[in-house]
Amino acid sequence: MRYQRSSELFKAAQEVIPGGVNSPVRAFKSVGGTPIFVEKAKGAYLYDADGNSFIDYIASWGPMILGHAFAPVIEAVKSRAELGTSFGMPTALETEIATLALDMVPNMEKIRFVNSGTEACMSAIRLARGATKREKIIKFKGCYHGHSDAFLIQAGSGAMTFGSPSSPGVTAGTAKDTLLAAYNKLEEVKALFHEYPDEIAAIIIEPVAGNMGCIPPAEGFLEGLRSLCDQHQSLLIFDEVMTGFRLAKGGAQELLGIRADIVTFGKVIGGGLPVGAFAAKRSIMKHLAPEGPVYQAGTLSGNPLAMAAGLAMLQALNGDQKIYDRLEAKTERIEIGFREVLEGRDIPFQINRLGSMISLHFTEHAVVDFETAAFGNNPRFNSYFHGMLNEGIYLPPSAFESYFLNDALSYEDIDKTIGAFEKVAANL
Repeated sequence: MRYQRSSELFKAAQEVIPGGVNSPVRAFKSVGGTPIFVEKAKGAYLYDADGNSFIDYIASWGPMILGHAFAPVIEAVKSRAELGTSFGMPTALETEIATLALDMVPNMEKIRFVNSGTEACMSAIRLARGATKREKIIKFKGCYHGHSDAFLIQAGSGAMTFGSPSSPGVTAGTAKDTLLAAYNKLEEVKALFHEYPDEIAAIIIEPVAGNMGCIPPAEGFLEGLRSLCDQHQSLLIFDEVMTGFRLAKGGAQELLGIRADIVTFGKVIGGGLPVGAFAAKRSIMKHLAPEGPVYQAGTLSGNPLAMAAGLAMLQALNGDQKIYDRLEAKTERIEIGFREVLEGRDIPFQINRLGSMISLHFTEHAVVDFETAAFGNNPRFNSYFHGMLNEGIYLPPSAFESYFLNDALSYEDIDKTIGAFEKVAANL
């Protein structure tokens, strides 16, 4: 395939946008090469500025669960746009989507809409601290909760040390209140509670990790976190920006049967427009302004275009009893096909999958946390990525990202993807 126009557009973008992109993974730095500039998308396909088409396996990093340009969402946005795009005032539409979201998600009683997953997670942490009157939080290495200061923390010299900033601009004072543990390592979390038994406001976790590839929770891990939070009067926050409304109507809470205290949402809940949200019981949400003292606000929160898109998406998911079965079956077909291609070849690999999230790791080690994800053969992944791209398959341009399938994918598309992988695997 030729990418001349994309290359020209990237060069122009670099003159006026840092790195030429508005979110770092888009720059292809981890895989090399020139990022693809998209002109349009429909269903399961992306169309770039050079006229190439690609079967899409990122679905805008999750929100396009029913495919691109999904007709009910497009129509809802068009209809609302004719009435005005932003008011900075309440609309009945906000109550309508809030009611539906709470009906779909177990254990939650009130919800606040914001503009991104980052904002939702940032606000959830502030709410947890305000409700518990504690300052420290526990997060897990490799889990990504957005670019708020409290989350851009790397590991210190051991599980019992304070974290340190992983980005310039994050202060050491902020970092000291973020404690780190390895994903799926319950003993590390127990040790942190032993060290700081009355100081931890909350644990925040992706219940199914998606930012070190797809990593499901080990048996008993989430249950153990729930028990520790109950024991120490801390709050358990599920970051369901990726998993919410994707793994099940009620997200990971429903699928895995674990009760969280606060849940954050993004991606699917906005139907492709910039939306985030966080939800909890009334007893927790009463601390939030204007009812309580924990401040959070946003001029564009509850934007009518975003609310219309999100409502149309949730209505479609809520009305389709088989959507999640179809998505899981298609994802399973990808896994089976990829395994059949790789088995018998001298290529170590691991495939992780849950629902419509899946990732391929070129390593002989089981991938259960960030450390084991980092064992992957990055040069081989880069060859795999570019090989698939040249076959018309668009995968995440990073070995540390989950794939997200969408329901517009046909089995013909999936078989074409497996056939492309067979060609590519011969040269890995």
